Amino acid sequence: MIRRAFSTDFKLEAASLVLDQGYSITDACKSVGVGPTAMRRWVDQLRDERGGVTPQRSKAMTPEQQRIQELESQVRRLEREKEILKKATALLMSDGLNQLR
Repeated sequence: MIRRAFSTDFKLEAASLVLDQGYSITDACKSVGVGPTAMRRWVDQLRDERGGVTPQRSKAMTPEQQRIQELESQVRRLEREKEILKKATALLMSDGLNQLR
């Protein structure tokens, strides 16, 4: 079975049918052609994001949560770079001390 991939915008629009336009999960599924499991997952994710919860394992739907994910990714990258620089500095310092002896 081939797994279909959906854009973040598509998921947002589909979940909005349920949360903003009063569609039932079943009606929204029929309208956009997806299964109920995916639709429930998207609706739950959008509800959580609107409540301020940033998804940990999937791409955020709302612009605010997308920005939070981008910033969290930058922080992780900068922390890794900082650790590398700390280790490099320690290595250079120890080499410098060994040369003085």
